[in-house]
Amino acid sequence: MNYKFVIAMKIVWCITGAGHLLRESFEVMKILKEEIEDLKVTTLVSRAGEEVVKMYGLFGELYNISNGNYYEELILEREHPYSSPITGRLSLGKYDYLISSPTSGNTVAKVVNGIADSLVTNAIAQAGKGFVKSLIVPVDYKEGIVKTKLPYSVDKSKCKLCLKCIDACPNGAIIKRDGFVEISIHKCLGCGNCKKICPYNAIVEGKEIKMRVRKIDAENTRRLKELEDVIVLKHPYEILEFFNTKK
Repeated sequence: MNYKFVIAMKIVWCITGAGHLLRESFEVMKILKEEIEDLKVTTLVSRAGEEVVKMYGLFGELYNISNGNYYEELILEREHPYSSPITGRLSLGKYDYLISSPTSGNTVAKVVNGIADSLVTNAIAQAGKGFVKSLIVPVDYKEGIVKTKLPYSVDKSKCKLCLKCIDACPNGAIIKRDGFVEISIHKCLGCGNCKKICPYNAIVEGKEIKMRVRKIDAENTRRLKELEDVIVLKHPYEILEFFNTKK
């Protein structure tokens, strides 16, 4: 009798507190799950990452990528011990790859200076020790100007202070100030109820803004390329190219 053994590819996906390239990172991970047979993804989410994912209304999608089965856990830093025991799998070489996308400038700065004091930085450090290749997408890739999109915000020029959005918000994230309304970003769940109910189209989703990539952050990204078993990518879509997967 012939037996066929299928060894599933196992990946750790790290999410940090960066909004830039966040939607694209989710898109890529969903494509990988669809295109790579039996792929298992363990998702590690930093404290800041959890807040940002919720702001962009993407938290529910995490369960489609990491369903809670063995090697498909969703690990939130706030629920995890400071010693980050889950990262021990990386030091033992139990995963094929670590993917960190998007990766904040703060995370990159810690990694290149050998600091492993958080869930994600510890995971990247342990991956290096366990000969696990890391694909890292830093949001501060090159010095200059980048365009990024914000989560929900209020266009004060259109708002008529009808306050319907306040009643529609399930988490009390919308606050009336003196003469205007604002969204308390750290409370926002990205549900979009406010946008749906606003009769004046004053709630804006995905407003595009320009941001500067600082010289120091770009320099840290350059240093990141010098680390063992680390591949630095400019955009999440390059992850698909690495795995020969089409968008």
